[in-house]
Amino acid sequence: MIEHKIKELLEPKFQEEEFQDVFIVEIKHNPTNNKLEVFLDADGPLTFKTCQRLSRYLEGFIDENNWLGEKYTIEVSSPGITKPLKMKRQYIKNIGRVVKVSFKGHGGKEGTLKAVDDEKITIEEEIIVKDKKKKRKELVDVEIPFEDIAKTVVQIVF
Repeated sequence: MIEHKIKELLEPKFQEEEFQDVFIVEIKHNPTNNKLEVFLDADGPLTFKTCQRLSRYLEGFIDENNWLGEKYTIEVSSPGITKPLKMKRQYIKNIGRVVKVSFKGHGGKEGTLKAVDDEKITIEEEIIVKDKKKKRKELVDVEIPFEDIAKTVVQIVF
């Protein structure tokens, strides 16, 4: 499978100083239009230049070994802000940002991502508390086990 070959090519590349904080989020190949998409992220900023260098690196091997034939398209990029987080490293990178968490089954929460560990995330959620006749807003920490999460998407806040 081409996805496995791409992963095997990139893993040693990520040992190089320039690419040490880069990691694979997803690799997709559509045989219908022969399009290969490689979604990467990084612990710090993922630059266009980094994606470009890794794309050229992959193209060299794909062309040399004729893995996808003569006509193919390759896109190496970040998954984008609208795509759900898939890996713990992505959650860690987004600590301090507002996220919307959808639960398996139904329901969800929205709040500021505060912490991440091996089993769960912690978000700070704003709730409304009724005090006699008044309503007030209060911030509470909510722990959400990874096993309960269907998807988490970073929210764009202005």
